[in-house]
Amino acid sequence: MSSGRKTVTVFYVIILGLLLAILDLCAGWPRWTWPVLVVLLVLLPLLDLRLTARRQTSAPPPEMLPYLPLEPVERRELRLSRVAVPSGATDYDFVLTATVRWYPVEGPADAPLVNPGGLAAEAVLERACKITSQREPGRYSLVQHELNGVLGTMELDASHRLWAMAESVVLNLAERDQERLDKLAAVRKDEQVWEHERRWEQSKRTYLGEDVLKDPGSTVVWWLARNDEQVERTVNDLGLLAQLSSAANNQDVPERFQHIVPFPVPAPVPALVDGEGPAGTASGEPVSGDHLDAFLRSAGFPPEDPRRPLLVRQMAEHVAEHGSADVAEELLQRFDAPPVPGPDVTETPEAEPEY
Repeated sequence: MSSGRKTVTVFYVIILGLLLAILDLCAGWPRWTWPVLVVLLVLLPLLDLRLTARRQTSAPPPEMLPYLPLEPVERRELRLSRVAVPSGATDYDFVLTATVRWYPVEGPADAPLVNPGGLAAEAVLERACKITSQREPGRYSLVQHELNGVLGTMELDASHRLWAMAESVVLNLAERDQERLDKLAAVRKDEQVWEHERRWEQSKRTYLGEDVLKDPGSTVVWWLARNDEQVERTVNDLGLLAQLSSAANNQDVPERFQHIVPFPVPAPVPALVDGEGPAGTASGEPVSGDHLDAFLRSAGFPPEDPRRPLLVRQMAEHVAEHGSADVAEELLQRFDAPPVPGPDVTETPEAEPEY
């Protein structure tokens, strides 16, 4: 018995003796009870010492116990690092990182040995792919939280050999793929803005062409509705509005508005041949002779000027030298100029008269 236990036993005996003495005095017990109480107080500590010694001898000391080695603890977790899983867009894969945990299931006695880590990883990846294959790659941060919730529950794998789950799931996207998606998103946004602007422009053109500028009357009504306090100005601008409406419809200004048009189209002035009649092609377009005639007139050589044929002949010579013989011939015929000598014709000096 230890010293602490002995002290406690003595303390209990003294307390018990005092209680019995007080009880004897108060109850008026006979005197022969005092020796009995003293004997009991002596026997109780001896009995306690005897029982304590017997218990100590019955239990072997700790150093005598046999050594039993601890059973090895099976590691039931596996780290998946940067595993590519499919997304809802072709050629864009998520990158998955997670910790897989499993709990084995007792199988039949004849069941083959398995790799529980491989089965757990396969079960977790299969569950993850069912989700990621239906999600857009650009929302990988949202899909990551979804996977943490779904894969955080233990579920039985397909072989019924273990329960598997995943934790600390991290999902992201390759940097190059993210750049491509950002560019595609920017292009789509710009395309939508451009498409809205194009439709707005088409609507505006349709409104102006088929409603506002349909005819001069519609144009005047539209202008007056926008400037209802400027009636006098609208009246003064009738010719301008009529010309605007006609130009929008590729038409000539109606005859009833032509006298008030501020910028009338000048009528073409026909070219004259020798001051007598118009010249030009069958379609009314001026030819080279018309332009030359206008040039000679502006230079001060009227049709009756005798120097015109000589000038025309000199110009025709230059034109023929540059490969436009047809144009030179036309100019000579039109202005009755002397013919241009050919390249094989040489002028011979006149014979001197004999004296």
